[in-house]
Amino acid sequence: MIELDFSKSKNGLIPAIAQDSADGKVLMLAYINKEAWEHTLRTGTATYWSRSRNKLWIKGESSGNVQRIKEILVDCDEDTVVFKVEQVGGAACHLGYRSCFFRKVEDDKLVTVGQKVFDPEQVYKK
Repeated sequence: MIELDFSKSKNGLIPAIAQDSADGKVLMLAYINKEAWEHTLRTGTATYWSRSRNKLWIKGESSGNVQRIKEILVDCDEDTVVFKVEQVGGAACHLGYRSCFFRKVEDDKLVTVGQKVFDPEQVYKK
C-alpha cells in the first residue's frame, strides 16, 4: 500500500483535487484520510472524508455521479493528491454544476460561468 503523510495535519486529512482526466478541468477539492485513501485504491472509485458528516464519503453515492479513478498524482511532500477521474453523470458539484468552481471573481462580485448539469432538488429529493 502506498503511504501518504497524513501526520502533517492535526485531523489526519490531506487535500485531494479531482480533475477531469479527459480535459484537465478541475472539478472539486475535498479531503481524504487514510481510510478514504485505502478505499480509493482498493475500489478505483474516488472516496473522501466528509468533514460535515464526519464519515467516509464515496463520491456519487447519493447522486450517482461517481468518480472513476484513471490516474493518481502525489505531490513531493506526499501530503496532497490529484485524482484524475472520469466524472460519471457529468457533474461533480452537489449544486448541479460540472465543477464546484463554477463562479469567477469579476470586479467585486462572483459571476456564474458554469451551467447546471442537473437539478439538485430532483437528484437529492430534499
